[in-house]
Amino acid sequence: MQIGIGMPNQVRNLTSSIIPRWAARAEEAGFSTLATTGRFAYPGVSDTVALAAAAGATTTIDLLSAVLLAPAWPSALLAKEIASIDGISGGRLTLGIGVGSREDEFTVPGHGLHGRGARLAVDLATYRDVWGGKPVGGGPNPAVPAGTRQVPLLFGGYSTATLNRMARWGQGYIGGSLPTAMTAPSFEAARRAWREAGRRGAPKLVVLTYFALGDIETGRTNIRDFYRLAPKAIADNAVLRTTPKTIKQTIADYTDLGVDEIIFIPATDDLDDITRLADIVS
Repeated sequence: MQIGIGMPNQVRNLTSSIIPRWAARAEEAGFSTLATTGRFAYPGVSDTVALAAAAGATTTIDLLSAVLLAPAWPSALLAKEIASIDGISGGRLTLGIGVGSREDEFTVPGHGLHGRGARLAVDLATYRDVWGGKPVGGGPNPAVPAGTRQVPLLFGGYSTATLNRMARWGQGYIGGSLPTAMTAPSFEAARRAWREAGRRGAPKLVVLTYFALGDIETGRTNIRDFYRLAPKAIADNAVLRTTPKTIKQTIADYTDLGVDEIIFIPATDDLDDITRLADIVS
């Protein structure tokens, strides 16, 4: 079981300059991955900006968007942004994708909430073409430097369509910060979709869970605020781990389920929570 940590880019009104310091300290602490949790209609830092800052502040730790709402972006533009971050990081980025469910996250004309699933099916092919160096915009030039790789994809969500996309295009699945009993069926469904698609081996399975070890009450307040307008099934069940016992039990539970990596998403922007978490999981 690998242990990753999120960046606090989703914490309301965080001090944005903390992102590169958070990234550097997380790498020093030995975590496997740095992840973002992003929304547009919320006072935080964009996934792509946080990931770019982390890429410049670190040298070895993996980077992950967990998850970025890809259909809210023009596909070629997002493909170039992601390839650029991956290149700066030296090939450490994985693009975690979700489709979203809220109208206020979709602000670009022509990229609204309606039709986002069908749009993503086309977008995924565009990413592959852009990363493969095909010309863009009707001109002779590609959007990315020669040697750009196909950035690995993980998918988050609960629909059959999401699992089918994962099995066709991705390297694995990301489970949300819900009670273990609620996420377990999703991991089995991901494995089943993978087998039914004829893929070899097994999908990489990643799970997210929130934590706060310093200012726990602020952490609870931040999680309630972040999910205040989310679907009730998610808002009512978002889990916050606040003690060494619950963190160790969570790791044990997901190890038993065969999950490959757990990423602890911070509920505050307290830098000392990195050390507190590292001391528990080391």
